[in-house]
Amino acid sequence: MTTSVSIQSGSGMARAIIADDHPLFRAALKQALAETLDAPILEAASFEQLLELIQAHPQIELVLLDLTMPGNKGLTGLTSLRSRYPDILVVIVSANEQVPTIRQAMAFGASAYIPKSMPLVELQQAVHSVLAGDTWLPEYLRDTVDAESPTEYVDFAQRLEQLTPQQFRVLECLADGLLNKQIAHELNVQETTIKQHVSAILRKLNVINRTQAGIIFKQMLNSSGFNAEADV
Repeated sequence: MTTSVSIQSGSGMARAIIADDHPLFRAALKQALAETLDAPILEAASFEQLLELIQAHPQIELVLLDLTMPGNKGLTGLTSLRSRYPDILVVIVSANEQVPTIRQAMAFGASAYIPKSMPLVELQQAVHSVLAGDTWLPEYLRDTVDAESPTEYVDFAQRLEQLTPQQFRVLECLADGLLNKQIAHELNVQETTIKQHVSAILRKLNVINRTQAGIIFKQMLNSSGFNAEADV
């Protein structure tokens, strides 16, 4: 079983987590960012490990997230992090360079999108920009990504932001086809509480039923060219 570790470099508490299931790529990233962050950097090889690290280290301010690591399905990991931890900056680092996917990621709250083909020095520049409060895209992609405003993604992202973290978790369960009773067991709450959450979700997303909510959620986060096989 792969375990998460921290880098013994820099001083003070960890500020960042590299979330990627490829050890060699994590090693390259942490070497590139050690001087930039000047603090220990944590690693996670799965989305579950990432959430555990954030819980254990509430001072984390930056996550570098791979799109297809175990436990992450397309952009659901990004939206889940933005819902649960809105103060954490999320940078997507991915082999997927498809423009629709990049548009979606930025619309759903990524602070930067860094293709894995980029030189590490540009990754350092991207992290500098993000920590300074800016968003970042590779120069060769900026005009293309900005050419068409993804209004449907922006609108849905704004609706998602209205959900509480618990409502977002319920929505994820709806998208997986779980019934209220199953969701209540999963989240360890009363079924009546789940019914209240579902009603609030339908209202905030402006959909007519739970099935539509789950379908739209999946379509918006996994459509427009996302290809898991492209992210290796």
